Amino acid sequence: MDFIHQKNRIYATDSEGKTIAEVTFPDISEREVMIDHTFVDSSLRGQGIADKLIREVIAVATKQNKKIEPVCSYAKTWFENNPDYKNICTE
Repeated sequence: MDFIHQKNRIYATDSEGKTIAEVTFPDISEREVMIDHTFVDSSLRGQGIADKLIREVIAVATKQNKKIEPVCSYAKTWFENNPDYKNICTE
């Protein structure tokens, strides 16, 4: 799946342009973003797409030298289950 990167949003669409996967991460300071929304269409769940979206945010934040505050439930759980990435997390 190819992701489309916009400022503070990474997403994918189907052939009709419908959003089928998305993560949003607005800036909350010059050094911090907040993952506030993760979505994967029900037809695609269980394929690791949300995991890939979080990893894409980590790559963007790392490149921009920013920390991440996980706010949405998926992001919070993801960081709890992936302690190797705690260094980029603000919590």
